Amino acid sequence: MLAKQSPLTKQMLSELLRASSSKPKQLKKIHAIVLRTGFSEKNSLLTQLLENLVVVGDMCYARQVFDEMHKPRIFLWNTLFKGYVKNQLPFESVLLYKKMRDLGVRPDEFTYPFVVKAISQLGVLPCGFALHAHVVKNGFECLGIVATELVMMYMKFGELSSAEFLFESMQVKDLVAWNAFIAVCVQTGNSAIALEYFNKMFADAVQFDSFTVVSMLSACGQLGSLEIGEEIYDRARKEEIDRNIIVENARLDMHLKCGSTEAARVLFDEMKQRNVVSWSTMIVGYAMNGDSGEALALFTMMQNQGLRPNYVTFLGVLSACSHAGLVNEGKRYFSLMVRSNDKNLEPRKEHYACMVDLLGRSGLLEEAYEFIKKMPVEPDTGIWGALLGACAVHRDMILGQKVADVLVETAPDIGSYHVLLSNIYAAAGKWDCVDKVRSKMRKLGTKKVAAYSSVEFDGKIHFFNRGDKSHPQSMVIYEKLDEILKKIRNMGYVPDTGSVFHDVEMEEKESSLSHHSEKLAIAFGLINGRAGHPIRVMKNLRTCDDCHVFSKFVSRLTSREIIMRDKNRFHHFRNGDKEWSKFVNMNSMFMSVIRCY
Repeated sequence: MLAKQSPLTKQMLSELLRASSSKPKQLKKIHAIVLRTGFSEKNSLLTQLLENLVVVGDMCYARQVFDEMHKPRIFLWNTLFKGYVKNQLPFESVLLYKKMRDLGVRPDEFTYPFVVKAISQLGVLPCGFALHAHVVKNGFECLGIVATELVMMYMKFGELSSAEFLFESMQVKDLVAWNAFIAVCVQTGNSAIALEYFNKMFADAVQFDSFTVVSMLSACGQLGSLEIGEEIYDRARKEEIDRNIIVENARLDMHLKCGSTEAARVLFDEMKQRNVVSWSTMIVGYAMNGDSGEALALFTMMQNQGLRPNYVTFLGVLSACSHAGLVNEGKRYFSLMVRSNDKNLEPRKEHYACMVDLLGRSGLLEEAYEFIKKMPVEPDTGIWGALLGACAVHRDMILGQKVADVLVETAPDIGSYHVLLSNIYAAAGKWDCVDKVRSKMRKLGTKKVAAYSSVEFDGKIHFFNRGDKSHPQSMVIYEKLDEILKKIRNMGYVPDTGSVFHDVEMEEKESSLSHHSEKLAIAFGLINGRAGHPIRVMKNLRTCDDCHVFSKFVSRLTSREIIMRDKNRFHHFRNGDKEWSKFVNMNSMFMSVIRCY
């Protein structure tokens, strides 16, 4: 009765909601009108209101509206799930799913993709197993969209075998499923698996698209597989799906992550269209490869052309300053970000890590420590790890111990921090302290990550571990390595036994050094690589000082360019005429670029 007397009609309120779809305050006022006029008795206006609130991200008010509804349809439950996932509120999603089950509301094929995403965000594997069981029980395991989300969830949890088994079990795999699986492989650092499945996709005659190509170029960048990446790009060009700035940016990024800066600059200069991602990719790429001058010059050129930098651009600029030791310039650029009114330029944890690295590399360890303590955001392991790395470089045991204590408390399962502290003690000859750190690692069950190196040849990625003899060419590789070691010793190479942090005899230290994975990969590259082509070696951990010196001598001996990328640095050696080892802390920067672009 009240609704009939009101001058406002349901149609008018619907139009008001449509016009105010992006204005949270207006939406709340309209909600009050809906309640006063009695139109809330039917859910149609509340449905529209709920959808708008989800879009603007006001999930607290959206839940209030949802709870007012009388027997909401499954579509509305799904709308709320979607909002929680979009706004990174996984715990609320799980509670909503529990309420749904308690009320006996049956989910549909659109419910589980959102709930699975929420469990992925929550990061609790047992919850993932339980939800998978519910999916099977309700008969949705065969649906492509649900199975794809489950596969992605298992990949994010590091359950590779479960993810692969589930993907292989899918009765129908469309392009969306292939793209999702390949993309999540790349995002979780399993690029070799992504490459394997791309080849399977190609063998199964599944037509790929630009999304596939972007993921694969990113995978090749992570693996340092420039030739494979260019082959994939050539396939894309034949299918005419290369005319896309996103693909062009991905190709540019791949070249830079493979250490091919000159070729990347040619591609950049030839691009018909460039956006902020193109410029940022190039600046970050120069910074990753240690070309600080080029990175800062390009940043100036970008500003002169009136292009507004984003937070990734500044990540590259700060890293360039860190490499070149430009402390004052780095502080100035960071200050620009702090003072900016643009929320997109607000410094993030990656920028703080760059500043700590800048100060740490310059030997300003105490200033870096004070900088962390005064940060307006909670420092994460990446930031403390940057300072611990600097303590290791400058052999500061006292501060190193302080920082390590923080890291062991916040991330006891990350073995690399224990190893860094152990190395600081070993470099000072404090073997009793080394034993204590290793004993603590054993107590905590912390394991050191196994080091490996990889090199590309003939469309395949070849992996090597220290002292590895599993490769088919193992005998020839070791013979080649012995031959090289004899020749470079005559040239003045002396093994840097300071890189071996064990209390053992000198001869044993030299033997240990000679079979490092980088050396095996370089020997393999010399045997199989084409003359005149660079040898690209990718290392999952930091390369030791001895392998750095070894590479310099091998480059001089063979007149071959060697490009080595480890966890923290790019090392470029060209023909032995000039050794230009480029280094920059890539721990946060490298992964940030992957996430953004």
